[in-house]
Amino acid sequence: MTDKQPTVNATTAPLTNVLRFGALVDACVQRPRHLPGLGVFYGHSGLGKTWSATHAAHRTRARYVECGESWTRARFLSVLAVEVGVDGRGRAADVVDRIIMACEAQDRPVIIDEADHVVRRGYIETVREIADRAGVPIILVGEEALPQMIAARSERTHNRVLQWAAAEPVTAEDVATVARLYYPDLVIAADLIERVTTASAGRIRRAVVNLHQVATEALAQGWDTVGLASWGERELYTGQVPSMRAGERVPARGGRP
Repeated sequence: MTDKQPTVNATTAPLTNVLRFGALVDACVQRPRHLPGLGVFYGHSGLGKTWSATHAAHRTRARYVECGESWTRARFLSVLAVEVGVDGRGRAADVVDRIIMACEAQDRPVIIDEADHVVRRGYIETVREIADRAGVPIILVGEEALPQMIAARSERTHNRVLQWAAAEPVTAEDVATVARLYYPDLVIAADLIERVTTASAGRIRRAVVNLHQVATEALAQGWDTVGLASWGERELYTGQVPSMRAGERVPARGGRP
């Protein structure tokens, strides 16, 4: 990549996982109504699942909720109720009924990010009830083990999944797209894009960190074009934990360093 490319933005960047997530949402939205409408998008941390989910939410006007690790069912219902525009106060059964009526009337997809917490905290059946009664597509987004977690905790939910989609490792084309998105005035050559992709081990989050590192160094050096030759032996972020320095030791639990 030696020539400047047209700039892109978050609504047009055709990243691999953005496209995969979009296809999952479309399959659930366009399904025949006698089919279940649950979709599951899963993968390791750092692959860009939330980026993909946010993109899809904007494109399809989906309702979007990112769950917290500490959330109870009451907290989840309260946040989802606000997202769909109804009162989240009162008994759980009443809140669920209001959410279902709102979802039916609006007929918009619902995306639940960090859905591992929903399963782990024991209210996946509530999500299944909303999906069943409202009939709207609900996309669960979570870590690599989410499918196994759903199967182990709720057979009824597992049986209602229309489609499973796995997030894929970042490609060099993805990294180049992100580079153009964030640094449109800097030309990063294809060989350095490849190096960034390899160093990032398939994680888009690490790739973003590395691109920032490249752009920062380019600014300091006055470069408007940077390739592997000019980058030289400078390090990139790999996610590796730093090794223990000589003379250092890990303190015992509860003890002093």
